[in-house]
Amino acid sequence: MTKALEGVRVLDMTHVQSGPSATQILAWLGADVVKVEAPTGDITRKQLRDLPDVDSLYFTMLNSNKRSVTLNTKTERGGEILTELIRRSDVMVENFAPGAVDRMGFTWDRIQEINPRIVYASIKGFGEGPYTNFKAYEVVAQAMGGSMSTTGFEDGPPLATGAQIGDSGTGMHAVAGILAALFQRTHTGRGQRVNVAMQHAVLNLCRVKLRDQQRLARGPLAEFPNEDFGDEVPRSGNASGGGQPGWAVKCAPGGPNDYVYVIVQPVGWKPIAELLGRPELADDPEWATPEARLPKLGKMFQLIEEWTSTLPKWQVLEALNAHNIPCGPVLSTKEIIEDASLAANEIIVEVEHPERGSYMTVGNPLKLSDSPVDVTSSPLLGEHNEEIYLGELGLSQEELPLLKAQGVI
Repeated sequence: MTKALEGVRVLDMTHVQSGPSATQILAWLGADVVKVEAPTGDITRKQLRDLPDVDSLYFTMLNSNKRSVTLNTKTERGGEILTELIRRSDVMVENFAPGAVDRMGFTWDRIQEINPRIVYASIKGFGEGPYTNFKAYEVVAQAMGGSMSTTGFEDGPPLATGAQIGDSGTGMHAVAGILAALFQRTHTGRGQRVNVAMQHAVLNLCRVKLRDQQRLARGPLAEFPNEDFGDEVPRSGNASGGGQPGWAVKCAPGGPNDYVYVIVQPVGWKPIAELLGRPELADDPEWATPEARLPKLGKMFQLIEEWTSTLPKWQVLEALNAHNIPCGPVLSTKEIIEDASLAANEIIVEVEHPERGSYMTVGNPLKLSDSPVDVTSSPLLGEHNEEIYLGELGLSQEELPLLKAQGVI
């Protein structure tokens, strides 16, 4: 069976997380992704290692299904080889600092001259303006994209989210732009630039907070548990922030992740009241309607927690689901990596690596019926130098060791 992006060659000049997360998705969709690394390799090969002298999980979990070549693009011969790689590619992706690729001699104009059909995607921290040259990291993007100011509890500091919305979130946005440009090329025959900024991607994921910022002009946000409102959207703990109130309530035996998140819809209040052993609350005017409960959300979830705290979270889940009450247990990373349903859906997969043995990783979240995915190991550094440089670019057998001796590869 063919893959969705079969026949598409991606020149992957990315490193760390935002770029590699994008090109890994393209590889899973069937593209031939050639990762171009400096002779020293992507820095994450050596970061956060759990085994000495073996590629880290940081690297392996972001570079599945790719091929690797080494290339010093700052050398004259390296620039010539890069030119040939660009000529043979459909997509080029980079996440260097602003202007770095231009300084290599590969401006957008030059890249278009080499290959008018190429889609050139750049991931940067920020757009054009006063922030352009700021160094961008995951939590910096969260801070400047609206996430941190709205995450945490009202009486605490701004908090980062554990989800990598700045890096991998931006990578997913880049994938969307690249696929759109490839589709447009089928009509125009031309490639184009795709620019995605981490700050912009985080902001896109925080758009409901800008919704609430504008609603504040007309009064307090009633569905938030906060008592006081200023002129900015406050941090509101685990409040759902949507039309239906929700909260994470404690369960037995009281461990750090013994919680269930519960959403109280109007139709769910009667069965919840019965589960609490307080059926009279279903008809009590002080509790019967969403409008009546809204001013006392804290008390409502306290009542629910008095019940849930006596039961394990899976038992709470079973009881709530029996009445179609929206809920979900807080799953720890250990529980997730051991979850049989996630394994059955191939979203937690086991991969064999030639040096570290088997490891667990996240599989492809995009499920296409006619484009199946087998998650394979990340490549060793320069593993495909001979295959690509000799077999595809036509370099001679004699030149390869010379290029290595000269520091070109």
